[in-house]
Amino acid sequence: MWHRGRPEGHARSWRTLLPAPSSRAESAGAARRAVRVTVAAVVGFYPAVHLLDQPVFALYTLFVPVAFGLLSPLPGSGRRRAGTVLRALPAAAALITLGTYLAAATWAAALGMLFVGFVLVTGASIGPRATGVVPALQLCYILACFPPYAPGTLGDRLAGLAVGATLTILCEWLLLPEPERPSYRGRVAGGLELAERAVRDLLRGGADGRETAERLRTAGRELRFSRTAAGCRPTGAGAKDRALAQAGYATRRFLDLLAALAPLLRAPADLPSATLLRGLATACADTAAALRGTRPPPGPEGVEEMIAQYAAVRGVPPDLREDPHALLRRQSTLLAAAVSAVTVSAAVALATGPRRPMPGLPLEQFWYAGASTPRLWRVRIADHLTPRSVVFQNAVRTASGLALARLVAGSLDLSHGFWVLLGMLTLGRTTAGATWSAVRSAAVGTLIGSLAAGALLISAGDMTAVYAALLVPMMLVAFSVGPVGGPAWGQGLFTLVVSTAFAQIAPVTWELAEARIVDVLTGSAIGLVCGVLAWPAGARGEMRRSAAALFRATAPLIRVTVERAATGRSAPGTRADTATTLRRAMRYWRTAHASYAQLRTEPPPRHAADGGPDWLAGLNHGSRVLVGTYWLPWSQGTAWPSDAASWAREATDEVVSATLRAAHFPADGVTVRLAPLPPGVLTRLPAPSVSHLVDVEVWLHALASDLTAAVGPGSSVEGGFR
Repeated sequence: MWHRGRPEGHARSWRTLLPAPSSRAESAGAARRAVRVTVAAVVGFYPAVHLLDQPVFALYTLFVPVAFGLLSPLPGSGRRRAGTVLRALPAAAALITLGTYLAAATWAAALGMLFVGFVLVTGASIGPRATGVVPALQLCYILACFPPYAPGTLGDRLAGLAVGATLTILCEWLLLPEPERPSYRGRVAGGLELAERAVRDLLRGGADGRETAERLRTAGRELRFSRTAAGCRPTGAGAKDRALAQAGYATRRFLDLLAALAPLLRAPADLPSATLLRGLATACADTAAALRGTRPPPGPEGVEEMIAQYAAVRGVPPDLREDPHALLRRQSTLLAAAVSAVTVSAAVALATGPRRPMPGLPLEQFWYAGASTPRLWRVRIADHLTPRSVVFQNAVRTASGLALARLVAGSLDLSHGFWVLLGMLTLGRTTAGATWSAVRSAAVGTLIGSLAAGALLISAGDMTAVYAALLVPMMLVAFSVGPVGGPAWGQGLFTLVVSTAFAQIAPVTWELAEARIVDVLTGSAIGLVCGVLAWPAGARGEMRRSAAALFRATAPLIRVTVERAATGRSAPGTRADTATTLRRAMRYWRTAHASYAQLRTEPPPRHAADGGPDWLAGLNHGSRVLVGTYWLPWSQGTAWPSDAASWAREATDEVVSATLRAAHFPADGVTVRLAPLPPGVLTRLPAPSVSHLVDVEVWLHALASDLTAAVGPGSSVEGGFR
């Protein structure tokens, strides 16, 4: 019954029913969780059954800890998990009340399931805590919406919820609590501290540039969400999470740009670059200290001032006798790194301090700074109210499957019909192939578990003491092995647990095991049908569509940005259009990120070919376009000479054309041919236009490199550098 959202492999043989290999940490975590859930469940269940003789109350005291402690992947430490359960209690009580009254008719309960399922899955997009409690909240409605229709038992149900949730909170908080994991704040702070040390060592000439570059790139890769535990990722819709996520993205760019500079910084060729580097090292140390809570956030103003001073004095020294191109390219890369440092400082100030306006920074980049939390939730949900969103697709798939399962269970009057919905809920996956793999394993596990449960019920008969003695060890084994062993072990062991529990609530026979098989297979079949009919490819097809939409949305931004720099003014009539295009590109970038996040949880295709699109490079391309649109310098009122402007337009046409071709993901990749700068143009352009021309050159080459990496193995960059 576990592994919701966990990648499952294909073609798992029925003969390999041993627990899947797992890390020692994963097994230890499952064992701690099993102890907490078992204690929370039996402390309420045993008195309710054997002392109070309250079967409804007992059922809820048993299943609420299982729902919140085991079925729901609650993120964070023990204290945070306890707080999540506490905040979810009002919603759980409302869903139990709704389900109790809608149980009067099958059609009403099914429509309620459709509504509840869609709202919960869509609303879960506001953050990891909401995502974690969704399965438990769904189970609260599922338990209540099945016959018998008994509004008079609502008090017992809510009392069982209160007792079960209270015991769950206490156990999560006090009994073998989950240890604190390294926070994302700490990871970002560590990356900034590494950058500070690297810059200072390079300026002193005491470090090897290539080794330093590799350390910086490795630190940047560690900031990917795929390298961070799910509960530690700042994926919420609130301002703090948005700011911390933005700080992570910007820190990764900063580290990558420093890595490109590291081999060239052992002896900086110009004093302005050395001065800016020292200032960036200090800013990194101050920002890291703010993330660790040892000082107030410094804000972006200091780095902005350093950038303005650097932009005013950088350029070609009059005594330089060699080709100035290499120097200008280093300066442009350093300026891009400093711009990323501005974003880091501003985002950290928002993530660690009070909300405040960010004057001088692009409004679109920090649009969330002054928005209220309810508005940010509405924006996040509105982003996903489109058939092109994987969140919307998951909501439709889950809600329709649960509603159909409730309709079938009610129409056929299946005994213990809520197991139908539980089977569909826990075995459903985002791809048809993964669902089929899980269903096959679960069917075998349920069959074996039902045979064992039937044998137990026949041999023990109505000896309640036997079932009471077996419940605790069975729960400990099932809840320890099931989460790490796979669907077969999970379903088989859970069948034994529910059989020993129900045998204490009311007299049962071996037919309970038979009903378990029928219900789980029915729910599995419904989940499989929904998986085949509703977006069976999961996020894979949507990732392709959202990446293509992102490429098409960013193409016009590239042209407007370069035209702005070449003409020395904003392109006529494009300001409003650019703002609209920016918002559209940002929306597609967020949608593509959601698709990529789900794609990381899905198994690869059975016969996946090597190579293919690099989705992360495509997302980096979109991010680089947006950053360049905000920050690429330009000299107001200063137009470039005709040959420089012609080169810029031709190079822009090439990159824009490649971006639009990339949206079709050609099998042979994308080739980008960027001509070199016109001969002698760097000696004829005055400062600061000569620096801005090289800024554009570096930016376009970086975009070309992202495109060719994103689209496939047949790509290459000709005439440029990476």
